[in-house]
Amino acid sequence: APSVVSITVQSNEVISFFGTSQVVEGEGTGVILSEDGLILTNRHVVSEDTVDLKVYLNDGTEYSDVEVVGRDPFNDIAFIQVNGVSGLTPAKLGDSNEVRVGHRVIAIGNALGEYDNTVTSGIISGLGRPVVASDGNGSSDSLQNLFQTDTAINPGNSGGPLVNIKGEVIGINTAVAQAENIGFAIPINDAKSGITSIEELGELIKPYLGVRYITITDEIANDRDLSVNRGVLVIGDIGQPAVLDGSPAQSAGVLDGDVITKIAGTDVDERNTLISIIGRQRVGDTIDIEVLRSGDLLTLSAELLEVPSSF
Repeated sequence: APSVVSITVQSNEVISFFGTSQVVEGEGTGVILSEDGLILTNRHVVSEDTVDLKVYLNDGTEYSDVEVVGRDPFNDIAFIQVNGVSGLTPAKLGDSNEVRVGHRVIAIGNALGEYDNTVTSGIISGLGRPVVASDGNGSSDSLQNLFQTDTAINPGNSGGPLVNIKGEVIGINTAVAQAENIGFAIPINDAKSGITSIEELGELIKPYLGVRYITITDEIANDRDLSVNRGVLVIGDIGQPAVLDGSPAQSAGVLDGDVITKIAGTDVDERNTLISIIGRQRVGDTIDIEVLRSGDLLTLSAELLEVPSSF
């Protein structure tokens, strides 16, 4: 609990066709990562429209000198920094790859933006869930590889920790379904490369591969007469190429119609999605990509680059 903070946010929200805006307030939760004030939260808690942030510790201490230092373009993760502090209590991070269905978990957060450090408990109900999550203001994110839990997660809990019974953070609470006892959390391992980037470089630098794709399911495999039922099919959208120009995927030789089955030695499946695997790597890493092309299994090599600013 001493490692969990409540966050209040003021942001500009456009309220008319003519661009009129007003300042709106929101609430969320964060997890302390370092003694000098680095905090992990959700990107939707501190959106691009944020104009003011305040952080409150478990003991009620308020900090107003707070800034956003990184937003993940591919996941609902962001980092904020409380300036001029020391001696905070960092959370202990666990290994989310060890999480299994049925494991007991606890969520801590600023429930409803009113009840800070509320604790709820439950179990892990599912792994590798895909979710389209809305922030309530008309924008949405397509999230993958989430933990499903029956632990009560309420508005204001966003960005708070999901911890195991050893008190280790194994997920970051991010969304709820329109049904009882269904909440979702981002596995903490999907945030660790970003944490390392912020701690070592002072900014969030993310790698990317540069492909558009659909995740292969049994139905897609049958419909498209594929020889595998897991992985991703590289495929373009209307007017959008399957492989981005100048991307690591293009340099590696990935083609439209390839089926990517393994990246960096990890099978691509519902538990280890393409975005999740790439997100665990670092800019400059050289990775192997196994692709199935016209019945042949090929191994390609790609050097990961930084996400372009246009993303």
